[in-house]
Amino acid sequence: MRFGLFIPQGWRLDLVDIPTAQHWPLMSELAAHADASCWDSVWVYDHFHTVPVPTDEATHEAWSLMAALAATTSRVKLGQMCTAMSYRNPAYLAKVAATVDVISGGRTQMGIGGGWYEHEWRAYGYGFPSAGERLGRLDEGVQIMRDAWRDGRATLDGKYYQVNDAIVAPKPLQDGGPPLWIAGGGEKVTLKIAAKYARYTNFSSAPEEFARKSQIMADHCRDVGTDYGAIVRSANFNAVIGQSEAEVKDRLARIRARQVSKADATAVDAMLANVASPDSATGTPEQVIERLTRLRDLGCEYAILYFPEAAYDRSGIELFEREVIPALG
Repeated sequence: MRFGLFIPQGWRLDLVDIPTAQHWPLMSELAAHADASCWDSVWVYDHFHTVPVPTDEATHEAWSLMAALAATTSRVKLGQMCTAMSYRNPAYLAKVAATVDVISGGRTQMGIGGGWYEHEWRAYGYGFPSAGERLGRLDEGVQIMRDAWRDGRATLDGKYYQVNDAIVAPKPLQDGGPPLWIAGGGEKVTLKIAAKYARYTNFSSAPEEFARKSQIMADHCRDVGTDYGAIVRSANFNAVIGQSEAEVKDRLARIRARQVSKADATAVDAMLANVASPDSATGTPEQVIERLTRLRDLGCEYAILYFPEAAYDRSGIELFEREVIPALG
């Protein structure tokens, strides 16, 4: 099992009370820590407004961070989980990703999905098209990016996107372009798109749902003629880890206190319920190892961890590095 680490960027109220001038140094230091240790990748989110509710708290832009991380790390892969296709024209996005790949020396990963956060869609003037249209844009956009990275040019007269000999030069350093991580568990459309184009997928960490989505994707791969075994399945995990259950409870209480100072307590509690759920990586090292082992045995080869307290306390990450990764890596 390989492991990725989310870098706090504000989206999940994880930079509260930290002065803005300290945000990038903090993010950069954590990425440097991951780069020098046992993490395979570092990740950011592609969002503009905070959750669980929109606030005026910082949410740093994903692809700006990707370029900065590309220039300040040397080993770890760099990803976003996940870029919303409709937030940027796909030919433009292909060029952005190619540039980041060159800066990084060929370490860029392309996490991509249809997008879901209605408030920020409407706030930024994108409207909020139906799920069918958002997924149609995803399918066409992936085709444009694939062609642009492979050939250096892309042309598509699609239903949603029209590009005519769009030049993407330089091409990415990686042959064929950054690996596509197609995120989401939509059974009829998203998983079929993943079967056609993805080298990685990303869906639920709930064991029963993970097993179901895996089988459906296997069926899609058979139908479209791709190799299911060649697609790496991944999942994201919220993580608050401590040596005892009492320590975990104390850590969660500190996280809650910071977040309720900025957002409605009911909404915060709903978000933290997911952080502490039985499908999370929250608990003692023994509990976390047991949960991740179950997912690994179902075929999850890649776990991406989000630590809500990372900007304030790195000891949970270090405990995970010492006790969990060696047991599963």
